[in-house]
Amino acid sequence: MSINPQESIDLNERVDLLILTNGPGEVSTWVRPVVRELRSLLGKMVRISVMLSPCPHASGLEKKVLLGYSEVDRIQTSEYFFDFLLWGKTAENWDWYKQGVVIFLGGDQLYTLLISKRLGYRNLTYGECEARWTDFLDCFAVRNSSIRERVSSKQRHKINTVGDLMLDVETQDSCLYKANSKRVGLMVGSKGHKLSIGVPFSIAIAQALHNLEPQTEFMIPLAPTVDLNMLALYANSQTNPLIERIGWVGANLVPADTPYLETADGLKIELYDEFPAHSKLLDCSLVITTVGANTAELAALGIPMWVILPTQQIDIMRTWEGIPGILSRLPILGTFFASAMNSWFLKQNRLYSWPNIWAKEEIVPEKIGTVEPEGIAQEIFHYMQNPVKLEQMRAKLEKIRGDSGAAAKLAELVRQQIGKCTSLL
Repeated sequence: MSINPQESIDLNERVDLLILTNGPGEVSTWVRPVVRELRSLLGKMVRISVMLSPCPHASGLEKKVLLGYSEVDRIQTSEYFFDFLLWGKTAENWDWYKQGVVIFLGGDQLYTLLISKRLGYRNLTYGECEARWTDFLDCFAVRNSSIRERVSSKQRHKINTVGDLMLDVETQDSCLYKANSKRVGLMVGSKGHKLSIGVPFSIAIAQALHNLEPQTEFMIPLAPTVDLNMLALYANSQTNPLIERIGWVGANLVPADTPYLETADGLKIELYDEFPAHSKLLDCSLVITTVGANTAELAALGIPMWVILPTQQIDIMRTWEGIPGILSRLPILGTFFASAMNSWFLKQNRLYSWPNIWAKEEIVPEKIGTVEPEGIAQEIFHYMQNPVKLEQMRAKLEKIRGDSGAAAKLAELVRQQIGKCTSLL
């Protein structure tokens, strides 16, 4: 039986949907499309709560991002997670409906099992790379069929291939892409360890490219976990000592109707805090970006990109999980462990950006190591002088990005789980 989201429903028969998630990437690229589809499909029948678990990649601003999702009814931050996991206590003493579904969208899949047992709810787990605890969990939505094939035949009926949630951006807007634009986007990161090196490195590339082609314009779309003051701290040499240490370019924040960063040579880089910034990104002929979920978003929009991971200050990267993460964050010895682990990791000859991982080859340039801004600028300038090369990169992105719709399929699986725990459907 289908659901009419608009029909009047007895509030005593409403259903709780509890989403478990953790870091800024998951909140921005998984939770956002899923809550939109859940609300569209189920309307006021469901109350949507989001609970954050501790994450080494967290910025601390995940709640701010979630507050911008009108579909979400309640949010609990990560510092209260284990109180709930162990004792069932939430910070605001949440009440719970009799029936519900726990939805895993980031963190440890074991949490789904423990929390759904505590609440007596059904559960659904999104598996980007693997499906765990299949003997005990109810339902899985996985990224591709290979994950399903790795599950035992007895539990394979629980596995549903839905696709990649990171592709659920506004791909229909990709036709608005402007290949001949003299505008370049700079995606500098969303967390401190990336911002400290990504902001000045991107500014240095922009300055070098501006010297080659003065008509080039630049813009930075702020990640939802970054505000203007935070960006200014990483752009200024007085508050980011890495700039002078390596000899890169700093900039000052200039407040205005459209705020911008300005270098000593007068280069202006416009700043935008709208999210998602698809319309601004589609105005760019290409984007310079760090590694992360943003590479999947750019691929879905069909925007050519240069993926940069400078390692001049290799000990800065300390976001490993588990024991390596604990060692890298130790006082005094942490720098040694971080440098050693990152050096080993960078020697693995792997691909880092999502479009290249999907294609299993480098279709967008990846510049990893002690790269210099001037060299990157020269390469980008060559491509901007030859827009056919950018179109070829764009065509490859469109070929490998796949179809969107994973969030809608996941929402339908949630509806089916609701049907197994309530008489409403």
